[in-house]
Amino acid sequence: MANLQTIVLGGGCFWCTEAVYKEVRGVTDVESGYGNGEAERPSYEEVCTGRTGHNEVVKLTYDADQVSTRQLLEIFFVVHDPTTMNRQGNDVGTQYRSGIYYTTEEQKKVAEDLVRELNEEKAFSRPIVTEVVPMQNYWPAEEYHQDFFEKNPTQGYCLAVAAPKVAKFRKTFTELTRK
Repeated sequence: MANLQTIVLGGGCFWCTEAVYKEVRGVTDVESGYGNGEAERPSYEEVCTGRTGHNEVVKLTYDADQVSTRQLLEIFFVVHDPTTMNRQGNDVGTQYRSGIYYTTEEQKKVAEDLVRELNEEKAFSRPIVTEVVPMQNYWPAEEYHQDFFEKNPTQGYCLAVAAPKVAKFRKTFTELTRK
């Protein structure tokens, strides 16, 4: 019997984050969506204005017996920049903020402990600004955003931004890639 859990992560554009986590052993489902904003049932166009408060996120369902919350978060901190407020590369706005949206108190503790450890180790040249808050008001992104990298591997943004993140994951976390 699988030990399924859900956690939601905001690491910039959801196309990139989704592309990475679809390759992680133990992750059983990845869905792009919008989280932790005020609007009910927001659209991509509304979220892009920055006025809904939502973040572009991926909702991960995973088997905690195959991959731990900590391992998922270690990947998260390698494949995006957790030190820039409301920005990932050329993507700027509150919808691109770094966030860990937990669904259990255990996930919260793991996230807070890892952020503290990385800051104490000075793993990054600047302090981590990733918000660690409960998941609220999640809404799935439109169908054309789901599996975007898989469906559009030669699209410019995918080649320039998503593909290097996937390659970095594969190189850094060989033991966690799907075989």
